[in-house]
Amino acid sequence: VGRRRKLIRTVMETVDRAMAFSTRDRKVRKREFRKLWIIRINAAAREHGMSYSVFINKLKLANIDLDRKQLSEMAINDPNAFKALAEKIK
Repeated sequence: VGRRRKLIRTVMETVDRAMAFSTRDRKVRKREFRKLWIIRINAAAREHGMSYSVFINKLKLANIDLDRKQLSEMAINDPNAFKALAEKIK
């Protein structure tokens, strides 16, 4: 711990490694959030008798342009609006 703060070569290696991890993890964070949104939408869609893939397909056929983040937030915070949306596309 002490050497990592005081020796310039070790400091530079630590910083380089931290930068590499932060770059990688920005991509991973996007992936993880997308997975979470899909899980939430799937659960909400199944409450209305549809699978996730059928729900998304019907949204596209109805020309409803809501992204997965918006749909996920709607399913959690405004279930009545999500229900109305599900009824509209059935």
